[in-house]
Amino acid sequence: MLGLDKTTMITPDEALTGREAEMQIADRHVVLGTPLKGPWPEGHEVLYVAMGCFWGAERIFWQTPGVYSTAVGYMGGWTRNPNYQETCTSLTGHTETVQVVFDPSQVTVEELLAAFWENHDPTTPNRQGGDIGTQYRSAIFATTDAQLEAAQASLERYQARLKEQGFGAITTQVARAAEAGDGTFYYAEDYHQGYLHKNPDGYCNHGFCQVSYA
Repeated sequence: MLGLDKTTMITPDEALTGREAEMQIADRHVVLGTPLKGPWPEGHEVLYVAMGCFWGAERIFWQTPGVYSTAVGYMGGWTRNPNYQETCTSLTGHTETVQVVFDPSQVTVEELLAAFWENHDPTTPNRQGGDIGTQYRSAIFATTDAQLEAAQASLERYQARLKEQGFGAITTQVARAAEAGDGTFYYAEDYHQGYLHKNPDGYCNHGFCQVSYA
């Protein structure tokens, strides 16, 4: 597997084994002051999104009114409790993912999905700009039937908007969180959590991608 193309998705039996121990991270969000691992307030929902490097993606959502907490991690693959170095090999099957915990009475799934679509390029498979590999693939992992329906409908809507502007086909993976790889969101190392708050001049390639969702 040393010559593996990092843009080619591996199979479960090719994935690195990983480990039993969970990543140790802070209890509280460095910006919001809310729990990183729950419990979540009654009525709140969790949506998982992947849109390239998780540093910039997380900041978009912690700045969104109605979002209670965010965290970054690895999801959609098969390696248990992977670390960043392992994920960068594309031998875990995971994509860099943001856990978005939100209050649906204050922000809708549609509004979160609009931020998702507008702030990355969903037409480049397994890459965002110079970041190349399956760990950078675009994905939406829904935790409710309503979220899944909204995600699928939003993809169709945004695809139409992109087509109007001459852009290509969306390659975003849309799935139930429980059916994405082994179905588990694995928290990334603590230094990744709230990274751009801790490192204001840190790397970020996210921003409005020229075509609005509305």
